[in-house]
Amino acid sequence: MAVANKVVSTDTPPIVKGNGKDALIDAMEDITFGSIAGVAGKYIEYPFDTVKVRLQSQPDHLPLRYTGPFDCFKQSLRSDGIFGLYRGISAPLVGAALETSSLFFWERVGREALFKAGFYQRDKPLPLSALWLTGAISGAFTSLVLTPVELVKCKIQVPVSAPVGPGGIASKAPTPLSVIREVFHHQGIRGFWHGQLGTLIRETGGCAAWFGSKESVTLLFRHLNSQTSNSTSPPNTKQGQTFDLTPLPLWQQAVAGASAGMSYNFLFFPADTIKSRMQTSAISPGAVPLKFRQEGMAIWKQYGLKGLYRGCGITVARSAPSSAFIFIIFDAMKEHFHLG
Repeated sequence: MAVANKVVSTDTPPIVKGNGKDALIDAMEDITFGSIAGVAGKYIEYPFDTVKVRLQSQPDHLPLRYTGPFDCFKQSLRSDGIFGLYRGISAPLVGAALETSSLFFWERVGREALFKAGFYQRDKPLPLSALWLTGAISGAFTSLVLTPVELVKCKIQVPVSAPVGPGGIASKAPTPLSVIREVFHHQGIRGFWHGQLGTLIRETGGCAAWFGSKESVTLLFRHLNSQTSNSTSPPNTKQGQTFDLTPLPLWQQAVAGASAGMSYNFLFFPADTIKSRMQTSAISPGAVPLKFRQEGMAIWKQYGLKGLYRGCGITVARSAPSSAFIFIIFDAMKEHFHLG
């Protein structure tokens, strides 16, 4: 995120200008650069996300189809090939652009709200506790955009339960448009927000950890670098305050970004599991879908805590490179392609 002298972004606790034009430019940058970073990250993580959804959505009343992530990968490649792991990526690409741009945009709005409420001064860096809070605010608003996109994505990622249709003709894999038509036909507009509570819990807590962990690790590296640096360059100052705005080495930026993704996915993974189960359940005319608590209790009774974390390992693993790329790309674009 941009700082007062237009030096890069999330490497330091941000200082936000009060100028309306600058705020508008910063918001446009958040949306544009966040969209590009989100799309790049989605291409990296999508095959792993497909495996995660397939592991999460296995029904309770049948033997498990997959013994684990590697078995799911092997079966998926054998039945669908590599393109099967990217099935339905068009909707998630749109969702990734919306999600990432929304996260950075609403995080900025959260900071502006704290400044305007008088809790913090604009000419001083926000403490880490405030950055965890603005991350939570960002996630809460983003969940409203994300739930419909994830519902369509999850329904496409799950293997077709009946591969052969009437007359022995192979059933086609669902497309985004066919899923949208089916959901609207059976549940109306409200059906697209089925699983919203799970998304809200995951995004509010997860995004607090996403932004907060990234900033915490960044500050840790800055502290370590300051102890070992032999540089005699004077620090940047503003109104008597000292700020180290030197960009971190690329590998440290990657570690900070990776830690953000891993924290985001691990801490609130059970909410994501319940949401995926809700969103991949079959749509039947007149049927009443299970609510968040009911679905969670069903998983707990059948598999316990292990069932709520099914697919967590591969999700945390794929989130590390994806999140690292998102922050590196976003920060680099903020530094080199400033619109102001």
